[in-house]
Amino acid sequence: MKNSPRRLAVEILNRIDEAAAYAEPLLDAALSGTAFANPHDRGLLTELVYGTLRMRGRLDWIIGQLYRGDAAALETRVRNILRTGLYQLWYTDRIPPFAAVNEAVGIARKTSPAASGLVNALLRTALRKKDAIAWPDMAKDPEKAISVIHSHPRWLVERWLDEFGINETIAICRANNAVPPLALRVNSLKASREQAVAALAQEGLTVEPTAFSPDGLLLASPAVNLRETASWRKGLIRIQDEASQLIALLLSPEPGENLLDLCAGTGGKTLHLAALMENRGKIMAVDHHPGKLRLLREEAVRLGVTIVETQVADALALPETFRGAFDSVLLDAPCSGLGTLRRNPEIRWRLAPADLIKCMQIQKRLLRSAADCVRPGGRLIYSVCTATPEENEAVIEDLLNGRTDFTLIRSTAAQGIPPALIDDAGLFRTFPHRHGTDGFFAALLIRNA
Repeated sequence: MKNSPRRLAVEILNRIDEAAAYAEPLLDAALSGTAFANPHDRGLLTELVYGTLRMRGRLDWIIGQLYRGDAAALETRVRNILRTGLYQLWYTDRIPPFAAVNEAVGIARKTSPAASGLVNALLRTALRKKDAIAWPDMAKDPEKAISVIHSHPRWLVERWLDEFGINETIAICRANNAVPPLALRVNSLKASREQAVAALAQEGLTVEPTAFSPDGLLLASPAVNLRETASWRKGLIRIQDEASQLIALLLSPEPGENLLDLCAGTGGKTLHLAALMENRGKIMAVDHHPGKLRLLREEAVRLGVTIVETQVADALALPETFRGAFDSVLLDAPCSGLGTLRRNPEIRWRLAPADLIKCMQIQKRLLRSAADCVRPGGRLIYSVCTATPEENEAVIEDLLNGRTDFTLIRSTAAQGIPPALIDDAGLFRTFPHRHGTDGFFAALLIRNA
């Protein structure tokens, strides 16, 4: 296949739909090679994939308005050609309309020849009728109108309307559809934030400090391949959302502690905890995916972290030696991920209400397992990148109802957490539309001595 950003964008979208793949690793793989060394092509590929995923609901409404047949019956591959073509016509101003239409028709001829005429006709009709599309009436059916216009599934819009009201629901949707900033965490084992800013500036990269995290930076040039910079190779920086950075600060580990990260994944929070501990003590990073722990170990070498030990294990069937053995335990639990919709827009089209209950049930079991590992007087932190009550308060209440030896600690500014991120119950919360970060929830507990 010719190295065309538009063609590869369609192929990536097809894999996301047909194989339940995720956009980020597919894009990382595509951009890590030499095929797209041109910053313009890299930026276009990224925008087409993420932009089409974010605006998918709205784009499908347009297709339904213009297609004379049953739009729901269109093949996935044809639909993705139409979606990317419409996205270029409606949401980009750097691509001439004729180029967007011609390229879409060319992709159709190569991958779905029988549909090339349909693609040509529908996209040209879209150009003529761009201002004549009939949208749902906000006054008559706000759920449907917000769902279509702001491109979110209706069930999710209905939940937010009940919890937040119409104005804030629209604000949430808009934030989820915005391009998120690329946030970096400065590795304090190797540089201060000021030193990292200077090092990046020498490489021609402009950054600014984050509003809440003392270790965070926002990159103003997200199209750059950070992994090719000297600052990256030297281990001065790591990509990590600002809200995610604050979880380690909330736990506030001391140098010399014995700490457990129970669902460590690739180690974003693990490695931050090691930096806060000044590389003194021990962190046991547990995950049931060997590949993720391999990436964690590789990243630890790059960042100069020496106190992390990894262990492949089921968090619900831990060794008996873990019981009551740790000063602090972090459970960054698997969740619905609804707080990351701006970064992972495909999630919104996959989840159903029942998935939240499934997540909650697993989270409750994981938190009980994590609690067993905390020594008397030790701390336990539970965090998820979602704002659903099922995955937030309900999980904490379940533990406290069953374990009288744990007490909820009210988060305070003394832990480095800005008061704006702490609710009336002392729980940590961030929202994209309020704070410009991913949506996170965290609760800190202590095991009574």
